[in-house]
Amino acid sequence: MSTLLFKLKSISKEATFPVLMALCAVHCFNDLLQSVVSAVYPMLKDDLGLTFGQIGIITLVYQISASVFQPVVGLIFDKRPFVGSLPMGMIFSSLGIILFAFSMSMATVLVAVFLVGMGSSTLHPEASRITSLASHGRRGFAQSIFQVGGNFGSSVGPLLVAFIVAPNGRRYIAWFLIVSTMAFMAMRTICRWYSHHLATKRTEAVTRAVHIPRPLSTRRTLMAIGVIMVLIFSKYIYMASLTNYYTFYLIDHFGVSIKASQIYLFVFLAATAIGTLVGGPVGDRYGRKPVIWASILGAAPFSLVMPHCGLALTIVMSFCVGFMLSSAFPAILLYAQELLPNKLGLVSGLFFGFAFGVAGIAAAILGYFADHYGIDAVYNVCAYMPLLGLITVFLPNLKK
Repeated sequence: MSTLLFKLKSISKEATFPVLMALCAVHCFNDLLQSVVSAVYPMLKDDLGLTFGQIGIITLVYQISASVFQPVVGLIFDKRPFVGSLPMGMIFSSLGIILFAFSMSMATVLVAVFLVGMGSSTLHPEASRITSLASHGRRGFAQSIFQVGGNFGSSVGPLLVAFIVAPNGRRYIAWFLIVSTMAFMAMRTICRWYSHHLATKRTEAVTRAVHIPRPLSTRRTLMAIGVIMVLIFSKYIYMASLTNYYTFYLIDHFGVSIKASQIYLFVFLAATAIGTLVGGPVGDRYGRKPVIWASILGAAPFSLVMPHCGLALTIVMSFCVGFMLSSAFPAILLYAQELLPNKLGLVSGLFFGFAFGVAGIAAAILGYFADHYGIDAVYNVCAYMPLLGLITVFLPNLKK
């Protein structure tokens, strides 16, 4: 913790520190809005009489719109940077939230979550790329600041739903437009800095002149990317089971209320924020590979024990799993960016997009699995996914 405080004090002296904090805030507000979608699932299921399978379809549509477009957005803005990209994404999310609050049919719900997903698809690759540009070489720590904003927003969203939406009805989701307004305000700092940054790069003619060589051969780069894809696959299948069905599991298995289940979900999501903040700086110091290895495989003991625990111990296990798994993503993303150092936006979009896509497909499959075999079976099967962390042994070590 002292190392984190030292680095925070050091980086706060940089001119770009307000930009990094603004990026953290924007990521927080964006992911808070995104988390409202899954947090309202129990209410949505009761309002429209949906099955777990239909909940899975809603998640699939959302995750596809939030994933398929991310690499495209990253590639486009790598070639033609656009200062207004972040506000454009937030406009999509805001429209989706309004529609989601007043949707009374499956079709309008699908349109609403598609729009919210489009907002996420635009923001994540661009904000991640700008974070790298503003990091002054402290990329792991800068990405952790950026990522912890998203994790904090994701954890606070269900809590706000529990206290604002659950007692009053789904239409109170419209109050989350206040969050959108705060995001637009935070974006002003980012847009000013980014506009100046692009103008400077054009003046210096550096944007196209600098080419950083790849650290590995093409064959080894493709192999490393394949391993990373499998690791993301294992991480996000398990994360999908918790993010989308954990509240149902607690309600069905332990008989807790909807409000209580949202509070317990907050504990898990808060753990992901803490783990993310730790993962980046540790990766800067010891290398990305050890962090990836420890975080994914290290979650396995807790995931395997959790389906067999009482309520109190289940909450503790969920915190441990969230902390371990979340520390992996900053390391995975930066490892991939180091493999392809000239394609920051494309890599960010590809890996954010793949993560969202895996989570969406997993949510749809797990929904039908829960309909046929019960929600308990979902957690007994998914508990083994972190064991795929064993393949980290095949990743080349880029630290040297």
